[in-house]
Amino acid sequence: MNNAHYELQDGIAVIRLENPPVNGLSYELRRGIVDGIKKAEADDNAKAVVIIGSDRAFSGGADITEFNTPKVMAEPTLPTVINVLDSTELPVVAAIGGVCMGGGLELAMGCHFRIAHPQTQVALPEVKLGLLPGAGGTQRLPRLIGIEYAMNLIVSGTQVPAAMFQGTPLFDELVEGDLLESALTFAKKVVEEQRPLKRVRDMKVSHPKPEAFFLWAKTSVGAVAKNYPAPLKCVEAVKASIEKKFDDGIKLERELFAQLIQTPESRALRHAFFADRAAGKISDVASDTPTREINKVGVIGAGTMGSGIAINFLNAGIPVTILEMKQEALDRGVAHIKGVYEGRVKKGKMTQESAEKKMGLLSTTLSYDDFKDMDLVIEAVFEDMGVKQKVFETLDATCKPGAILASNTSTLDLDKIASFTKRPEDVIGLHFFSPANVMKLLEVVRGEKTSKEVLATSMKLAKKIKKTGVVSGVCDGFIGNRMVGKYQTEALLMIEEGASPQQIDKAIEKFGFVMGPIRMADLAGGDIGWAIRKRHYEEKPDTRRLYVADRLCEMGRFGQKTGAGFYKYEPGNRKPLHDPEVDRVIEEVRKEQGITPRKISDQEIVERCVFALVNEGARILEEGIAQRASDIDIIYLTGYGFPVFRGGPMLYADEVGLINVERALQKYRKQTGNPFWEPAPLLAKLAAEGKTFN
Repeated sequence: MNNAHYELQDGIAVIRLENPPVNGLSYELRRGIVDGIKKAEADDNAKAVVIIGSDRAFSGGADITEFNTPKVMAEPTLPTVINVLDSTELPVVAAIGGVCMGGGLELAMGCHFRIAHPQTQVALPEVKLGLLPGAGGTQRLPRLIGIEYAMNLIVSGTQVPAAMFQGTPLFDELVEGDLLESALTFAKKVVEEQRPLKRVRDMKVSHPKPEAFFLWAKTSVGAVAKNYPAPLKCVEAVKASIEKKFDDGIKLERELFAQLIQTPESRALRHAFFADRAAGKISDVASDTPTREINKVGVIGAGTMGSGIAINFLNAGIPVTILEMKQEALDRGVAHIKGVYEGRVKKGKMTQESAEKKMGLLSTTLSYDDFKDMDLVIEAVFEDMGVKQKVFETLDATCKPGAILASNTSTLDLDKIASFTKRPEDVIGLHFFSPANVMKLLEVVRGEKTSKEVLATSMKLAKKIKKTGVVSGVCDGFIGNRMVGKYQTEALLMIEEGASPQQIDKAIEKFGFVMGPIRMADLAGGDIGWAIRKRHYEEKPDTRRLYVADRLCEMGRFGQKTGAGFYKYEPGNRKPLHDPEVDRVIEEVRKEQGITPRKISDQEIVERCVFALVNEGARILEEGIAQRASDIDIIYLTGYGFPVFRGGPMLYADEVGLINVERALQKYRKQTGNPFWEPAPLLAKLAAEGKTFN
């Protein structure tokens, strides 16, 4: 199969890239480009070549469907294709529209001439996968737009409009209107005027103070790169463009690329990239499953969560009606939403006109009657089953047939909530993470009777509101909170055993988490965790009590919201401060429980917290609550601050080696006597077979 269509138009050979949706540079497409050039070279009537993509994309770069297959390295590789373009004696014009990214931009830079629509988006985003451009990008781009601009683009991976580089050799012309027609006109002009071929390899790179610039670049990039090796390798490669001959620079670029692709950081970033895409695929829900139109959304609750949820839909241009029991609560919610938009306007991230337009989509009500024609209603009320029951019984009696009834519950039994209606097939969990208008994760909870149509609609809607939707089955806490409960339990138990809150947070943050578990508990609110624990104590009386955490909550220390939790906080400042009162409580609990404190290493802290996630994640996989290990990883990368450069808890376990993880679990089982540390059967099985989660 050839993904490049060849056609001769009035003496110009047109090679059209046809590998939708974004013309990924598959083996077939690469082969087609080379065959097209050969065909044009053999045709005496062909005087020039135009390479063009679709309106949506010239090329988005590598074809991700070929990753981890032999086709990735099959000849012609992209460097080979670019060499063919570079060396042909026919003028080759790249006609660029839509997006032109990664290998697509490298392909375009291998052509002799380039024209583009001004709004075309260009980028070399390889650094976001822990890599650098590997087909000449670090050597050609500096020759076309200068060292400084090229460095910024390559190190950041940022997407920018073609218009930014008007007047540079990157684009010979920026054109409006029909791109192919413009390209044919330009190509004929090149032939008629007998313009010399502009090979980027022959261009010179210069900078007035190269040594000072690269010293500054290395220092500034190194300061922000931290756990990621790729940005500094990008600096090294770009430096070669000014210090070495072109071919030597290309050779170094390939060497650096080969080094990076072997790093655990790149593997983690590539894993996250694919995990994000895999999360949208549901094994038993076909891609052509019918979906429902969502044109009106109701939100119950105008608190921080409810108003945050509303903002997502307003941003997507979907009208939202918020319901509350009292006008004062509605007013506070509207003020919060308005404040978010005013903040974005002040920072230049939104125009005043856009903010007003979005606020114009918002309405409020004190009556369920105004939800009669809603397509979707999401409740964000207090996390109590009795409260949820009243809400869903009322929604069932009020909302039109076919309306989707969603709960934002973070832990409660969705099947029980659905049973409060006569339409459980229309009930689903949409668990947003706080702040709901910022956090990317949306846990989509599939009830026992949730219809495939409702599930498909919810996943489609997640994309529309720019969330990463991940499907979870029903269990206490679903995927994310069920696992984080074990993670935080271990942190709290280690406080009783001898560690301090500060040591635990520092060890976990050094591992790479955005925030340690004790600081996270204070941020979320101690009362929330306490309410869940009290429910667990009641449901399972033999549950191990977390005495320090419970005692602090009994004292009214709920974290940042009350100015004191495991840490104390000064008014208007979120910085956690050491509090001797907490030390006193910890010491008191240890004496009451007959615990002799011991020295706990940072390694034990990391292993007990992270391997608690892994062991519970393995149980979740085995129970079918999560479809795949990468779904668990993407939940933790997008919702819980797990270090991206480690790829998520399940990939981290794969990197450590499941045999080593299992041995650590057995060690803590013996040390603590806690049956939780018995390795999950799936983990033990995979370890025994020498396999991995991912």
